[in-house]
Amino acid sequence: MPATPAWPPASTPRLFVDQPLGDGLHLSLDGPQANYLGAVMRLKPGDPVRLFDDRTGEWLAEVADAGKRTIALTVTRQLREREAVPDIWLLFAPIKKGPIDWLVEKATELGVARMQPIITRRTIVDRVNLDRLRAHAIEAAEQCDRTALPELAEPTTLDALLRGWDARRTLLFADETGGTPLAQAAGAAPAAILIGPEGGFTPEERDRIRATAGAVAIALGPRILRAETAAAAALAVWMATAGDWR
Repeated sequence: MPATPAWPPASTPRLFVDQPLGDGLHLSLDGPQANYLGAVMRLKPGDPVRLFDDRTGEWLAEVADAGKRTIALTVTRQLREREAVPDIWLLFAPIKKGPIDWLVEKATELGVARMQPIITRRTIVDRVNLDRLRAHAIEAAEQCDRTALPELAEPTTLDALLRGWDARRTLLFADETGGTPLAQAAGAAPAAILIGPEGGFTPEERDRIRATAGAVAIALGPRILRAETAAAAALAVWMATAGDWR
C-alpha cells in the first residue's frame, strides 16, 4: 500500500495571529497576511494553514473562503502546545538599521527568550523602532517553527540596567579586554548576554559591569567581531553548552 502523505504537508504556510486560537474558531485575515496566502501562495478553500498565537501553541486551520482582500479560516485542531524556551536574554547596544534587523532575526531563530536594547555611552543609535523589530521577530518565528515569540523590551540605559540587576540571573558580558571563554563560563539559566556598542564599553562602564553581582566577563575568541556577529555567536555557544541544543 502507498504511504499516507504527511498532514499537514511541510509546504503548508505558517503565520502568527495575535489572538487566542482554539478548536473550531473562525477568523478572517486581511492586509499583508491575506495577500500572502491568496496572491503569493494561491490558496483555495480546503487548503491547510498553520497558525500560532504565542499563547496556546500551534494550530491547523483550513481556508474556508479566499476573497480578493480577505482570507477566511477555520481552526480544525491543535498541532503543538506552546514551547518552553530557555531563559536566556540578549541585551545589546542598538546598531544601524540593517545589522539590528539581522540581529533580531537571528536571535529569534536561535531561541532567545527576551531582547532588550541597552543605551551605553558609545551607542551611536539613540532611537529604536520596536514595531519594525517586532515584525522581524515574528517573521523569523514563522520561518523557524517557534511557537513562542521572544519578548522585545523597551530600551534602557546601562546604568538603569545594572542598578536593577537581579544577581540570580548570570550576566555574561562580552568584554573586549578579555574574559573566560563563553563555552566554559556558560552556566544554566537564568542568564543574560550583554553585547556592547561598536566602539565597545568605556573603561568606567566595564568596571561597573564587573562590579555587578552575578556578572561574568566572557571572551568570544581571538578576532574582533561586529556587534551583531558577537550577539549571534554568543547565543549559539550558550545554546550549545547550556541551552536546548544539548
